Amino acid sequence: MDIEVFTQSSIRIKDGEKTIYCDPFGMREEPKDADYIFVTHDHYDHFSPEDIKKVCNGNSVLIVPEKMLSKAKEVSGLVGKVCSVKTGEGQSVDDLEFDAIPAYNNMKPFHPKSAGWLGYILHIDGKKIYVAGDTDMTKDNCSMKCDIALVPIGGKFTMDAKKAAELVNSIRPRIAIPTHYGSIVGSFDAEKVFAANVDKSIEVEFKLKYRD
Repeated sequence: MDIEVFTQSSIRIKDGEKTIYCDPFGMREEPKDADYIFVTHDHYDHFSPEDIKKVCNGNSVLIVPEKMLSKAKEVSGLVGKVCSVKTGEGQSVDDLEFDAIPAYNNMKPFHPKSAGWLGYILHIDGKKIYVAGDTDMTKDNCSMKCDIALVPIGGKFTMDAKKAAELVNSIRPRIAIPTHYGSIVGSFDAEKVFAANVDKSIEVEFKLKYRD
């Protein structure tokens, strides 16, 4: 399985059959290869019409939180269809299965739980891949299970590196991949802090592609 992190939480996952993007942002290429595009919430660095245009084609499926449906109409002419989802397990769009996990801050105003924003657990090739979105460690995400976890470490708007490591140690994926650092918020030094605090039985992989 091929996983890339571009800028912020811009992620591409390829399994040899499907190409899936999450929160495309700051793309320097125009691959136009997306089968599915997941958006976690409507902040500009996660819902970017400019970048959706770069990755989508006429058949791409855009998946957004239910409360984002009206905003998603901005790009409805670029994709094959738009689907909105609520929090819950065991969901599917076409042949892709996933779970939708609430994503929010505990004590910060940036991502209130009432906004209805999401992270996703994608079921791909027999594995569960958690794309956390902009979140803290919460009662909704600290007990779920996955094989690969992509979690924000930049702090301020999300967990910082130490708290992200605490979440990873709680959910115990096989692989942990940090996101949401190195550009708008969070220095590259956060990688070292994250890796140092993740349990040694969990493999940490750095996938950030753009480092300048």
